[in-house]
Amino acid sequence: MKERVSAPDLWDDPNAARDVTRKLARYERIFAQQAGLGQAIDDAEVLLDLALEEEDEASIAEVLSELAGVESELHKLEIESLFFDEYDDRTAIVTVHAGAGGVDAQDWAEMLLRMYLRFVERSGFSVRLEEVQPGDEAGIKSASFTVEGEHAYGTMVGERGVHRLVRISPFDSQARRHTSFAAVDVIPEVDDAGAVEINPEDLRIDTFRSSGAGGQHVNTTDSAVRITHLPSGVVVGSQAERSQIQNRARAMALLVARLAELARQERLDHIDDIRGEQTEAAWGRQIRSYVMQPYQMVKDLRTDAEVGNIQGVLDGEIQPFVESYLSWRRSNYETESAGQ
Repeated sequence: MKERVSAPDLWDDPNAARDVTRKLARYERIFAQQAGLGQAIDDAEVLLDLALEEEDEASIAEVLSELAGVESELHKLEIESLFFDEYDDRTAIVTVHAGAGGVDAQDWAEMLLRMYLRFVERSGFSVRLEEVQPGDEAGIKSASFTVEGEHAYGTMVGERGVHRLVRISPFDSQARRHTSFAAVDVIPEVDDAGAVEINPEDLRIDTFRSSGAGGQHVNTTDSAVRITHLPSGVVVGSQAERSQIQNRARAMALLVARLAELARQERLDHIDDIRGEQTEAAWGRQIRSYVMQPYQMVKDLRTDAEVGNIQGVLDGEIQPFVESYLSWRRSNYETESAGQ
């Protein structure tokens, strides 16, 4: 890979060049981590031998502290190994849609949006809220945002699917328990806009004033743009930028990504028809339940990961589910590879 980076024609294709340099930086960082861990373990072993020989409890405690740090770094490397898909380092485009459940579902969709925005910001990602469609009485009908940073798509892809909430409805005067659904879609942003051909005659372009949830993330000028691709029915929008021209360009980029993902899914569906049903959770299937009544628990139905602190999860603490999904994905990949 270093040979490719040093090639004189590397930047003839800027997208490919960025991909190669990004991968090289990642590999160099991983190798440096491995070397550092090896040295730390060797040093701890020497110090432990001396401490045991001299029965020095303070030194033994120091060794244990050093090994705890090594264990933490080793865990980071283990998580790093779970990002193996070709799209894992791409920017993620995330869309939340309210499902069955009326105003409760729209409120639930807004709760999920808040959960994701808190998670990605705390995790050090850059986030841009592209569009929000407010609900009729409360919450949102849908929202779309992009997540940028190392392993952005790989981190978010496990959230794709249907999320179910069980709670006492704040909108029910009789305080009855309601079940609400919201669907989350996650796709990778494509680098090459030329990868998808779009006929301008197939587009309906609407402009409107930005509105809805999102606080500091939402631009409130009359520059928002929504594009409908008539043949496929795909609808995208952008209200993050200050000018209509910028929002139109951004919406087109989102449309290209969605059409590229549709084409990719069609290819995968064709492969699935040939090789039979797979274990991967498909779009439209329930992946996670959030129960607030009669007990409190969040459970991922694919990995069986459970968390009792539902408020913490709704406040953005979803890393346990991210890691359990990545491990589950790796296990399925290895099983499928072994069967081929």
